[in-house]
Amino acid sequence: MPVEFLGIAATHDGSETTARSGAAFDKQYTLRLARAHEEHGWDRVLFAYGSGSPDPAPAAAFIASRLDTLQILLAHRPNVSYPTFAAKTFATLDRISDGRLTVHFITGGNDHEQGREGDTLSKDERYARTREYIRIVKKIWTTHEPFDHEGEYYRFHDFVSDVFPVQQPRPDVSFGGSSAAAYEAGGAEADVYCLWGEPLARTAEQIEAVKAAAKAAGRADVPRIQVAFRPIIAPTEELAWEKAHRTVGAIRARREAGLVRHHRAGAPENAGSQRLIAIAEAGERYDRALWTPTAAATGGAGNSNALVGTPETVAQALLDYYDLGVDILSARGYDLLDDAIDFGRYVIPIVREEVAKRDARHDAGRGGGHDARRDAAHLSAGGPEPLVAVHR
Repeated sequence: MPVEFLGIAATHDGSETTARSGAAFDKQYTLRLARAHEEHGWDRVLFAYGSGSPDPAPAAAFIASRLDTLQILLAHRPNVSYPTFAAKTFATLDRISDGRLTVHFITGGNDHEQGREGDTLSKDERYARTREYIRIVKKIWTTHEPFDHEGEYYRFHDFVSDVFPVQQPRPDVSFGGSSAAAYEAGGAEADVYCLWGEPLARTAEQIEAVKAAAKAAGRADVPRIQVAFRPIIAPTEELAWEKAHRTVGAIRARREAGLVRHHRAGAPENAGSQRLIAIAEAGERYDRALWTPTAAATGGAGNSNALVGTPETVAQALLDYYDLGVDILSARGYDLLDDAIDFGRYVIPIVREEVAKRDARHDAGRGGGHDARRDAAHLSAGGPEPLVAVHR
């Protein structure tokens, strides 16, 4: 199966290591970053959601109207709008983008962050609301006759939309989480299930949990799996590790100086962050290239485990996850623009070439399905031209 790459569609140049240089929504930077992804082999970019951040939907529309092939993953929290309104927004954006939209539904793993926009439901209630919300949105996208809805969280009557997605029957739905409640909801409703980067053995366990949840929900198919990392690459292993330690130092310095706004006090509430912290406490390095101090330095905040090494090393690490059944690889550096260009130039081509070899082996009948992926892991990676841009 072809592999896909997801980058980040940031609206400014700030990151965990660097303060932004301008406004929260820098129109020119937003376009420049998205264009760099489109021109360097990425498939799609994520427009993330934060309680005080620029609204991702119009930012995504801005990019979609100016680029030709880059796909969009739009993050959305059900607490911020009614599903009838959201479904129309998504359908309109799918029209603007000529069918390049996927919607990522966020249940919310932090009570304080949810409360900033008036969401006071418990975690279990939020998951129940999200499932109802997704089902309503799917129905609006695919129903051309007025209908009523009387649910636990939403009620409306005689609604029908006049705008429908380009994609038929509908755009894909993306979902993530590492708790039993998340597996249950995403296993039932998601086309794509998103995980944060963990060691291979733990990732395999999560994939099996998602598959089991999909089966328990009565599905004949299973969600595609996406895994997210923070790549730190350089021309040599030594330079990559020097860069990794500089990166962690910068993260810690900004947090100690009070330059990073925290969404929580004390230990994290969500299972994903709890898992990242536990993994970091158990060890710094796992498998081929996974490094946990970046996650530890942020308190397990979101996508924060790194893959460290040369492009060849990082590419092979990503292929290890592909061999587990992961076919969407999410990556975001700390210098958003330059790292997106470097990763696109030097890592993506290696991964795509090796995936093509695996697919050829399978098609030739020398392997079988999922096992063929695993058997192909011994293939050596070829490399493009020598790496120059990443030596910072």
